[in-house]
Amino acid sequence: MDEFLGKVLVVDDDEVIRQLIAVNLTLEGFQVETALDGQDCLDRVPDVRPDVITLDVMMPRLDGWTTAARLRGGDGTGHIKIVLITARAQEEDKRRGMEIGVDAYLTKPFDPAELIQVVRDLAPKKD
Repeated sequence: MDEFLGKVLVVDDDEVIRQLIAVNLTLEGFQVETALDGQDCLDRVPDVRPDVITLDVMMPRLDGWTTAARLRGGDGTGHIKIVLITARAQEEDKRRGMEIGVDAYLTKPFDPAELIQVVRDLAPKKD
């Protein structure tokens, strides 16, 4: 496949979920890197320079809420599209995500086709 759809950083402390997301997005034509938790994500962003980050909420060291807020407030990271993927499906959780400024919110278990569509919609359009 010649079409390059963009770079995605997949952040989840669960290896199975991380690999599931990474494989689905890779098959779709995205360049995918992974990170183990929020701190790993923040450490890797300058090198990876992702277009989109998929971010779990409940993680050790640094959770998704804090990571998303730091990305939004960071120098040179405010433009990165953020998709929260979490088992936390309460309205207050979704509202918190929107207040931070995430671009999309998916709840686990998620439909891989829906995730791919969300990431496609958020990735920069290539002419």
